[in-house]
Amino acid sequence: MLVPAMNPCPCAFYGDVKRQCRCSVRQIENYRQKISGPLLDRIDIHVEVPLVDFKELTSDAITGQSSAVIRERVAAARGIQVERLQISKTHYPPRWARAKSASAASSMPKAKAYLEHAMEQMNFSARAHDRILKVSRTLSDLAGKQNITGNEVLEAIQFRSLDRRLFE
Repeated sequence: MLVPAMNPCPCAFYGDVKRQCRCSVRQIENYRQKISGPLLDRIDIHVEVPLVDFKELTSDAITGQSSAVIRERVAAARGIQVERLQISKTHYPPRWARAKSASAASSMPKAKAYLEHAMEQMNFSARAHDRILKVSRTLSDLAGKQNITGNEVLEAIQFRSLDRRLFE
């Protein structure tokens, strides 16, 4: 598993609500272009993590689901995937995943339409298409759904933030 991290720009303040970014549009574009397209295509999920406020960081209040609950959901989803693909827990061939996910997405017209729109309008690569399907399938498994719906496809597309242009 590869979990890379990077700042949003050279000064690290792009998108920060408290501090002003000092970088020009060109500097940000040059900085982000240092990640090659083929490498970026191989990263399933791109997540922008905002700065955490000190009070929230040091608070004793616990919000969200516990790790134990999340672990159970992930184990259940992984079990579904292993059963669906009839393979071992460590092997997930792209060709099988594409075929299984594409048939699940194509049975839902909204999911297929969202995916088609993303491919045409956002110029995603074929590899990004496969990653979107794979993440959509996982999201539907985590939700306990049989088929991929438009919501899972939209969420998976949102996880491709680094594929999108910053400035239009």
